[in-house]
Amino acid sequence: MKGFHITDSVRVGPGAPLLLLAGPCVIEDEALTLSIAASLKKTAAELGMGFVFKASFDKANRSSVSSYRGPGLQKGLAILSRVREEVGVPVISDIHTPDQAARAAKVLDIIQVPAFLCRQTDLLTAAGRTGKPVNVKKGQFMAPWDMKNVVEKIASTGNRRILLTERGTFFGYNSLAVDFRSLPAMRDLGFPVVFDATHSVQAPGGAGSCSSGDRAMAPVLARAAVAVGVDAVFFEVHPDPEHALCDGPNSLPLSGFRKVLKDLAAIRRSLAEPAP
Repeated sequence: MKGFHITDSVRVGPGAPLLLLAGPCVIEDEALTLSIAASLKKTAAELGMGFVFKASFDKANRSSVSSYRGPGLQKGLAILSRVREEVGVPVISDIHTPDQAARAAKVLDIIQVPAFLCRQTDLLTAAGRTGKPVNVKKGQFMAPWDMKNVVEKIASTGNRRILLTERGTFFGYNSLAVDFRSLPAMRDLGFPVVFDATHSVQAPGGAGSCSSGDRAMAPVLARAAVAVGVDAVFFEVHPDPEHALCDGPNSLPLSGFRKVLKDLAAIRRSLAEPAP
């Protein structure tokens, strides 16, 4: 497996530091977004991790039609552009339709394809044609080896800068489970693998009109994933998760996030150390 550069200074894959993809689930307002990005940049740098800021400009797959979706494509990309230029970090966000790909690629450093849409050929090829790295979240209904077909769709455009993300598998109604065998199985496809810790503890639709989750388990699963071997970790974080406008129950509080990452960095170092 070969890694690749996301930007000149951020690389993912073998030989690269553990990459952190993190931020709030959705863009709530400009000031909060910039503040979270600056805080995460500082923490990642202190721990020697690469960092890409994540926030969605539109959550088109919310449980309820009345749920907050975000500021939309135009305003959301403008805010992410400010994060990129003023905070000085790469940015990633979701697209939901093929026509969004080219516009999003003018700002985003990584194009993300949501799990529910990971089989949509037109969306995958539109993302691939941007030439930007593409992060595809494995569908909750997908076997890890079936992501081979997803990879082939993107690679058909000539773009092989692909990330594959594990985010849990349906385990009955409103429940997800993580099969850690999926991480090496997807890595064997030849592309870097991301573990999405906070979406893996989500309970889709578990609160009726919105999803619920168990954020306390996210650091536990993340430690296991890093021990198994991943190239990147994905977290949703918020200064006040109880009042976050999206995915609060599975988001981690920003105030304690450094400890979570410090533990992951220690596990990663121990794997790199020669056996006694």
